[in-house]
Order: sequence, then C-alpha cells, then structure tokens
Amino acid sequence: MTAVELAGITKRFPGVVANHDIHLTVRKGTVHALVGENGAGKSTLMKILYGMQKPDEGTITIDGEQVSFSSPADAITRGIGMVHQHFMLADNLTVLENVVLGSEKLYGIGGKARRKIAEISDRYGLGVRPDLLVEDLGVAARQRVEILKVLYRGARTLILDEPTAVLVPQEVDALFENLRELKSEGLSVIFISHKLGEVLSVADDITVIRRGTTVGTAVPSETTPRQLAELMVGSELPTPETAESTVTDRPVLTVKDLRLETTGGKALLDDISFTIHAGEVLGLAGVEGNGQTELVDALIGLKHADSGTIALADDEITAWPTRKRREQGVGYIPEDRHRHGLLLEAPLWENRILGHVTEKPNAKGVWLNPKAAQEDTRRIVEDYDVRTPGIDVTAASLSGGNQQKLIVGREMSHNPRFLIAAHPTRGVDVGAQAQIWDQIREARREGLAVLLISADLDELIGLSDTLRVIYNGKLVADADPATITPEELGSAMTGAATGHLEHEETPKTPESPAKGEKTTPAAPAEAGTQADADAPEDDEAR
Repeated sequence: MTAVELAGITKRFPGVVANHDIHLTVRKGTVHALVGENGAGKSTLMKILYGMQKPDEGTITIDGEQVSFSSPADAITRGIGMVHQHFMLADNLTVLENVVLGSEKLYGIGGKARRKIAEISDRYGLGVRPDLLVEDLGVAARQRVEILKVLYRGARTLILDEPTAVLVPQEVDALFENLRELKSEGLSVIFISHKLGEVLSVADDITVIRRGTTVGTAVPSETTPRQLAELMVGSELPTPETAESTVTDRPVLTVKDLRLETTGGKALLDDISFTIHAGEVLGLAGVEGNGQTELVDALIGLKHADSGTIALADDEITAWPTRKRREQGVGYIPEDRHRHGLLLEAPLWENRILGHVTEKPNAKGVWLNPKAAQEDTRRIVEDYDVRTPGIDVTAASLSGGNQQKLIVGREMSHNPRFLIAAHPTRGVDVGAQAQIWDQIREARREGLAVLLISADLDELIGLSDTLRVIYNGKLVADADPATITPEELGSAMTGAATGHLEHEETPKTPESPAKGEKTTPAAPAEAGTQADADAPEDDEAR
C-alpha cells in the first residue's frame, strides 16, 4: 500500500532547475530515506510535498488520491507533517502550549489537549512531559516534542529533516526506537540525512537524488555505505582520519582559569584552562548548550571574560577587540553561518570581505579594494569548488554546503595562526566534507592550531589530536582519539563519565575493535546546531 507518491516532479527557479522529473514512492508503515549531496534538490522536493512550493510539473498522490497543495495547512489536512532540522519551538512556552499553538480548535487548550498529548506520548514511547518549559529541555527531548506536535495534528506521514544532526549516539538509538514504534502503528516516515550509516540501519527503502533528479533506489540490506556514497556523489566515501601527528611544542593559544558569568552571577564557563600548540587540533565534545558557544564568543572577543586570561602565542589578548584578534591571525568558522558568517542578501564577493575588512586583498591602506576582493573571490570559488553561477549572486542563493565552503575558503585565505572551527561540516554532503577536512589537515601540517567543536563524534575523533569534554561550562574529561569510541565519548558528554577516559577492554569480535584500533566511521556524519533555528538549511537548491 502506497502512502505517498511523487511522479515527474519538476521545479524551476530563475537560472536553475531544482528538481527534474523526480519520482518517489513511499510505502505505508515504512521509513523511506532520501539522500543526496548539497544542492541535489532534497529540500525543494520536501517543500513541494509539504505545500510550501508548487511544482511546475508532476503529480502528488496521497493514499491513492491525487492532490494539489497551496499551503502547509493543505498538507497537514492530508496527513503530512514535517519536523524541520532546526526546531520551531517557543522557548518561553511549555511543551503543552507549544503543541497546541495554532491548533487550538482540535482539542482546546485544557484537559482534553493534555489527555491527547499523554495518549500520543505513551502510544509512541516519546516520554513527553507537557508542563515543562521548552527552554529547560535538551536537544533530544525538543525533537520528541516536534514529532509529537505533528502527530497531534493528525500526521500519518512524517518528514524528518536531518533528525540526528545534534544527537549523541544514545539519543540516536532512542530516536530510532521511536521511529520503529511509528512504523508499527502504520505511519510512514521520510528520513532526510547525510549520515549514511544511520540511513542503512533505520531505513526500509532509500531513494538517491543527484543534481536535481532521482538516480536510483537502494535496499539497505543489499547496500554498503561506500556504494551509497558513490551513488550519491559519484565518488568514494571520505573519512576524517588523520594518519600522522603534526603537533609541536610551540603554544599558539593558551587559556587559563577562564570564567564567564551571567548578569546574575551564574557561571556559563567555569575554570576553563587548555593549551593548543602549532599543528594541533583540539576537539571539544559536548551536548549543545554546555558552554561551547560562550567559549567561542570569549575567544573571538564577542564576550569578555569575568576572570582568567587568553594568550595568542606571546601576546595576552584577553582585552583585545575582535578586529585586532582577527588581524593578528584568529580565523573563525561560526556555528551559525547565517547569523554570524554571511550577509545572505549580499553578493559573494562582499561576503568574502566580512571579518577581514582591513586586510589584504580587501583593503589598500585605509580604503576598500573591491576589484581585488572580487578577483580573490573568483579564486576561492575555484579552489574550494563553490558551486555558483558567479560571484555577483547572493549568498542566499547558494546551498548550505556551498555557503560553508565559501566561509572556509575566506578564513583559510588569511593564513590564520589559530582557527576556531565550530561545526565546520554541518549541513554539507560527503564530497564537501572531504574538501573541508583536507583543508583543515593541510593547514594543520603547516602549523595551524585548531579548536574543533562538532556534534559529529566521528569527525571529532578522526580529526583531533587531543579531545576534551565540556559539561555545564566545565571541562570534565579528556580522551585519547586513537582509542576512544563514539559511544564512550557520547556517554561522557551526558555527564556520566569524568577524568581521563580509558577505552574499556573487551574481547575482540567483529563488532568490537581491539584497544588501540581506532574505530573507522561507517559514514561521515553531519553536524548541526540548534542555534540555527532562525536559519534553516532547507534552501539546498532554489
């Protein structure tokens, strides 16, 4: 029995065909994965199914009946629900208030609504507590609220856009258990993801989109991550593994006893101390909201510490303004590229100038040098494979992965001494991931010191020379990337382990690697951040 069928879907925008003759059939009671590189057209296709855009050609069939959607309300009426990668919840409202918001006519706002929420939560094992404030919930709990919200509205087919982007391994397992419950009740799930290992473990069927059209389908039991990646991007699957150590004994960034407080005196960062040497990548693991953002703000100069010191090589920079830090060699790949990395409505060459207004080639003396900036933007587009019709198009017209490659190219072009890389491959496909990893490895070989913050534990373990865990604003644990597993690191991120993390010795079986044998990820994962809530990554192809 077919839940959803898209046939011959074509969608054109000025200068680009986002979707061309796409076919997708989702069976009832199954998880159907939709995979493809950045700009492949996945998000455009889902916007069409969710009524946010109308196709130029093709048909949509729901439960055997051909339909036409003019808005998401039409799609919701026909049982289509979408959980966006970046959560659409109001922090200052309770779970119950968030769930009923906009759907008050269904079950009211009182006891009947509460009973319905409890019923859905119990039925699908979601464990949602209606009276908690959303701002007090962790990332995984917020996601369950989003799922409950669409089920409350009567969804029979759920679209999940990158649902595991910010979850630790234990939370991913719990989400997949929830999806199995949904399937057993006859619901269908369209699962969009870059994490190919997870796709193969949870999906019943897989459809691959490349360059705006469907290039094939796959059955997970008959497919490997490598085959899926090759179908998806036409090349082999990269891994973030770093073979040789390039760590020197020359300190580049030294942080001592750093403390940052709220106006009420609550510690956001408490007693943070670490040193990053030339040629070293220090990986910082932590569940979102445990002080990573505040640490980055303190290092780049957006917030000033209440106590403690920050030194760049021999200079104490604790009181330096952001511009001086940038001019002296601090590079910055922000966690939220839309809010802190780009001017979305400005052309690419103006975005190339951002953060480096006073530096060559953007400036000549005290004057801006637009011609040189434009020429250098063309070089970045070429060197970093930024897929764009030209440098005069807006940053908003690029897919998320191409926006990220532009930012990485901009930062690397100034030969930084110290690079803050916050979720550098979030929202990018396996091909773009490989390019960004190569750039970080190459700069590391040349003596760059890197602070790597990522929700992708395979990326953290693969790229890092040193690993630290941050929890409630404190550095609580450290680990050897050569032996630690993502599961052990994930456990420490939830506060379950502190101190030096030793890999637990287990008898070697095909499922458990021996001590000292680094676990190679089945597929590179994608990182995401909840901080991007107002900048969703679903403008992949326009």
